[in-house]
Amino acid sequence: MPRKPDEYSVFLFLSSGHREEVRFAQIQDFQKWYSGEIVPNFDSEQFINVPIKNIQGEYMVVRPSSIMAIRVEPVFFGSVERV
Repeated sequence: MPRKPDEYSVFLFLSSGHREEVRFAQIQDFQKWYSGEIVPNFDSEQFINVPIKNIQGEYMVVRPSSIMAIRVEPVFFGSVERV
């Protein structure tokens, strides 16, 4: 039986060579943010907000046109299941 990820790490690869990581609780949260912020503004030079989970009082903004690639990786917190 496949395990369900506890959260998802999303890596934003920027044109400057930097890599930023943000986390989403569910893949649907990422999909909603991506389709609502990145897709309609893909070539924009205006800043958009990037949600940062569990960091109170901090935020990140990025220009959508500077995002070269996005990698989504599932994160599992529990111990390894043994058969």
